[in-house]
Amino acid sequence: MVGSYKVITLCGSTKFKDEFIAEQKRLTLEGNIVISVGLFGHSGDPEVWAESTKIMLDDMHKRKIDLADEIFVINVNGYIGSSTRSEIEYAILTKKDVKYLESIV
Repeated sequence: MVGSYKVITLCGSTKFKDEFIAEQKRLTLEGNIVISVGLFGHSGDPEVWAESTKIMLDDMHKRKIDLADEIFVINVNGYIGSSTRSEIEYAILTKKDVKYLESIV
């Protein structure tokens, strides 16, 4: 499998930092290139909440989706917030595969 790697961007609420780290590790060990968030606003990175920074990070995450073959949604207990929903809609619009940590109904 050397040389042929799927690129996966992680999406989800940053309050699930532990799950982001676990899924990044799992997906990497399965032979994927994993792109994640740069800051965890809900888990201790207060810089995220400055208005201009939040706008930049939201746009940057969409560019990360552009680089990916698919997104993987960290939806612990089925939770999908408005930012994540926007990322899912963007991924669908740009014809990316969307997979979920927990199946959705």
